[in-house]
Amino acid sequence: MDKLQAEDARYLKRKVKRGSLDVHPTEKALVVQYEVEATILGEMGDPMVGERKECQKIIRLKSLNANTDITTLARRVVEECRLIHPSKLPEVEQLLFYLQNRKKPGNEKHSPRDLTPFEGMELDEEANINCIDDYVELLYEDIPEKVRGATLILHLARNPDNLEELLQNETALGALARVLREDWKQSVDMATTIIYVFFCFSSFSQFHGLVTHYKIGALCMNITEHELKRYDLWQDELQKKKKDPDNQNVKKEHEKALKKYQGLLSKQEQLLRVALYLLLNLAEDTRTELKMRNKNIVHMLVKTLDREDEELLVLVVSFLKKLSIFLENKNDMAETHAVEKLARLLACDHENLLNTTLRLLLNLSFDTGLRSQMVQAGLIHKLSLMLADEKQGQLCMCILYHISVDDRFKSMFAYTDCIPQLMKMLFECGESHMEPELISFCINLAANKRNAQVICEGNGLKMLMKRGLKLKDVLIMKMIRNLSQHDGPTKNLFIDYVGDLAAQIGAEEREEYVIECLGTLANLTIPDLDWELVLKEYNLVPYLKDHLKPAQQEDDEFVCQIVYVLYQMVVHQATRDVIIKDTQAPAYLIDLMHDKNAEIRKVCNNTLDIIAVSTCLSVCLPSLPPSLPPSLPPSLPPSLPPSLPPFLSRHNVSSPSYPIS
Repeated sequence: MDKLQAEDARYLKRKVKRGSLDVHPTEKALVVQYEVEATILGEMGDPMVGERKECQKIIRLKSLNANTDITTLARRVVEECRLIHPSKLPEVEQLLFYLQNRKKPGNEKHSPRDLTPFEGMELDEEANINCIDDYVELLYEDIPEKVRGATLILHLARNPDNLEELLQNETALGALARVLREDWKQSVDMATTIIYVFFCFSSFSQFHGLVTHYKIGALCMNITEHELKRYDLWQDELQKKKKDPDNQNVKKEHEKALKKYQGLLSKQEQLLRVALYLLLNLAEDTRTELKMRNKNIVHMLVKTLDREDEELLVLVVSFLKKLSIFLENKNDMAETHAVEKLARLLACDHENLLNTTLRLLLNLSFDTGLRSQMVQAGLIHKLSLMLADEKQGQLCMCILYHISVDDRFKSMFAYTDCIPQLMKMLFECGESHMEPELISFCINLAANKRNAQVICEGNGLKMLMKRGLKLKDVLIMKMIRNLSQHDGPTKNLFIDYVGDLAAQIGAEEREEYVIECLGTLANLTIPDLDWELVLKEYNLVPYLKDHLKPAQQEDDEFVCQIVYVLYQMVVHQATRDVIIKDTQAPAYLIDLMHDKNAEIRKVCNNTLDIIAVSTCLSVCLPSLPPSLPPSLPPSLPPSLPPSLPPFLSRHNVSSPSYPIS
């Protein structure tokens, strides 16, 4: 405005025009658009100079959570912000409701605000995006000025609204990358701050190309490796100073060194946390993740599990969990004995760390060798104690289920509190739906003799039979069948239930249910059991005969169980005569000698041998022939839906699906 206009101007007129309302794209905040029109009026009130500017106000809602009363909060927002007209109250409520229920965008990994602010981030001035060139100038000065300049830029980068503008400033980003590359060893604070700036960009997938362009990921790998070596040196120095605790001078030196070490350790863990967060974000691309693996990222992460900082441990375990779905990474974890270090974390009180650790262990429990490491690390006992935990119990059960698949480890469960807790959970289900993990775990445990004794103690077997028979529960009957295979006192408990089991065998019942009942009966090799009476009482011969006809032989397990029942019957003189004289079973058995199933052929052969000897010699055989084969192995429980896909090989995978979020 020229001199004449300045003299003529008398006052300024400012007019605000309300605009639209919307939600912030990444934060829990409302964005209010408005327009400011400024007009300079002359002496006579006529406008001399006018300017119009579009503005926005961000209303951050820090208190907004799942339990917030939306109506009350909306009213408060409208009352305190004059830019929002009271008539907009319903719209404000709707936007707040959306924010309350909005999930994080899929392309956002870890928000720049998720990381806890660390020592050195404090400033005595407010960072301004318009002063970015001044902050860049500081990066060309000495270390203290470089730290200050990087910290000011970091304060700008922590606001996602500034990232696009910073992205356009190649001078600033290039200077930051250069300082980090050349001077990171000179100052931990400076390295931490600069990596934090690039972490802010790595939180959004669309900026990953920028971070890769400046090779920040490779730098972070080198820095992490260097810091872990420094940590080992510190440990060695502390041990040397600790050798003579009675010497007062040595003791003072040790205390002094310990104090210094704790300060260094705190700063180092801040640096590791930021660097590893950035790498975790970049690992979204499996090609980038493979490069990290080739530079021993798994070994570095497992080594970091020795730390005590819980926030750092949550990050490290989360990273390992993501990596664990690939075969190569899983093998690296086995090689570095990661399970042993993870077992230590099960005693922590940090809920997030505990949950993440269990999820990683669940991924690893699909591997036989790693399950052995879990047993050696005492996980059966530790996880059994956590079964009753409402939040972690399900994960513990899934891991224990995987361990129970291996026959070598089944007996170990009998010496923990695991089985009583499982039986309690089983009976608490009543007639309602039972979790597949629970019953499948019980089926596996029932295949061990000592476990079976613990399960059947008290009213255990009675309660199982009651539920199985009343609800026609196939899986409970499968568990009962596994219990019935063990010789000794457990098998004798089944005498009271022979009639109940035999009564279930009929055409009106589901085939898979009948298979389990037949299998249980076939396991009852009890000398005092009168099979002839059972056959006549429950009219089983016609049913068995019908299901041995060629037209009924499609189901191998069904046929195998019937043949095995016949085998048990021909062992005894009374029932043998019924089978030979009153049925066509021998002819069907001969036909089945050509069956493709080896187990069926084997049982048929043994059964026909007994029939042949008894027919030719016309003498009674001993109650148990010398070639009595062992009880048929119990069928496997139904496959649980896996919590992750089978370990994937990189040679045939383009984009893996992650097992646990």
